[in-house]
Amino acid sequence: MTQWEKESDMRGFAKNGSHLNAMKNNKNIAREIRTITIETDKLPTWKEAKLLLSSGKALKY
Repeated sequence: MTQWEKESDMRGFAKNGSHLNAMKNNKNIAREIRTITIETDKLPTWKEAKLLLSSGKALKY
């Protein structure tokens, strides 16, 4: 779970460097990756995050 002040910063991180390299290897370490983006002033608890992810975008390998 991460928190960003600007969506553009989050997208810049996701599309470059170590994160991009890791994402290219997803299929070697996972059967499914789920993501969700929400706007909030407070991070959800891990329990809340799990519930939110159930409706998130799923990438299946």
